[in-house]
Amino acid sequence: MNTHVRINAFSLLGQTLKNIDDAAFQTLTEQAARENPWFTKENVRMGMDGIIKLLQKERLEQWVSSYNLRDQSKKIALVLAGNIPLVGFHDLLSVLISGNNALIKPSSKDSVLLKYIIKTLCDIEPSFHDKIELAEQLKNFDAVIATGSDNSARYFDYYFGKYPHIIRKNRTSVAILTGKESEEELATLGIDVFSYFGLGCRNISKLLVPAGYSFDKLYSTWEVYQPIIHHHKYCNNYDYQKSIMLVNQIPFLDNGFVMLHENAKMVSPISVVYYEQYKDERDLSEKLATNEDKIQCVVGDHERATVPFGKAQYPELWDYADGVDTLKFLSSL
Repeated sequence: MNTHVRINAFSLLGQTLKNIDDAAFQTLTEQAARENPWFTKENVRMGMDGIIKLLQKERLEQWVSSYNLRDQSKKIALVLAGNIPLVGFHDLLSVLISGNNALIKPSSKDSVLLKYIIKTLCDIEPSFHDKIELAEQLKNFDAVIATGSDNSARYFDYYFGKYPHIIRKNRTSVAILTGKESEEELATLGIDVFSYFGLGCRNISKLLVPAGYSFDKLYSTWEVYQPIIHHHKYCNNYDYQKSIMLVNQIPFLDNGFVMLHENAKMVSPISVVYYEQYKDERDLSEKLATNEDKIQCVVGDHERATVPFGKAQYPELWDYADGVDTLKFLSSL
C-alpha cells in the first residue's frame, strides 16, 4: 500500500463521513454521549466537520509532499486523549499516512467514535486491518506519541522516555483583543470560547485586553451562546465556580452562563474565562512570551495572532499540536 493508495483511502473516508445519513449519525452520537456526556450531537458534528475538511485529497497531497515518506512499517504507540470528539485523529492519520502501524490505547471517554472511524477506514481499504491495533497495554513498539495532562506527562516520561517520543502536556489558547473588534468578530470569538464547552486545547480560556477594556459589547454579542447553560454538566461547573468566587469574595463579571475573571493564569475552569490587561504592545509581547509553552494558538485580528476569530477549532493538516511536526518525527525514525 503506497502513499497514493493511503491518500485515496483517507479521501474516501472524508467523503463517507460527509455523507453519513441522519439515522446512522443519530445512533452514533447517542452511543458516544453515553460514553461521554460532554459529546453532544453538535460537538460530534463539529469534530466530524473538522476531519472532513482535513481529508480533502488536494490537502492531503499538499501535506505529504513536503516529506520523504517510506513504507517503513514501524509500530507507533498512540496514547490518545478524550477531552473532545476524535481529538486523537490527527495522530492516527499521521501514523497511517506515513506508512507506519498504529498501536492505539484509546481514551475510555472517546472509544465509540474512534472505533467507528477505524471500521469505516478499514471497510474502504482493507489493507489497514493489519496496520491498526487497539490495546489496553502497550507492548513491542518502536516509538510513542502520547497526549495527556501535565501530571500524566510525568508518567509518560518515566515509561516511554527510552523510546523516540512526542509527549504532549496541558495547553490552552488565548485571544488578543484591541477594543476595535466588530460585533461580528466578537460573536465568532464565542465559537472559539464555547465550542466543546471549552474543553479543548484550542479553546480560548484567556483574553488579553487593553487596559481599561469594557466587556459590555463582548457580553452582548455572546448572548447567542446562552443555551450552553442548559447542559447539566456545564451548568454544574458554572454553579460550582460561581459559588467558589462568591465565598472567597473574588471579583468577577457574570452574564448568567459564563464568568470573566482577571487572572494571570492561563488555563481557566469550565464556565470561566480569564482575562489580563496589557499596557502596550511591549507588555503584550512579554505576556505571550512568558506563557509560550502553555499556548496552543493565538486568536485575533492582530499581528501576533496566528488564527482568525472563529477558526481555532479548524486547524490545517500542518498545524501540529504543540508546534511539533509529527510527520517529520515519524519520517525520521
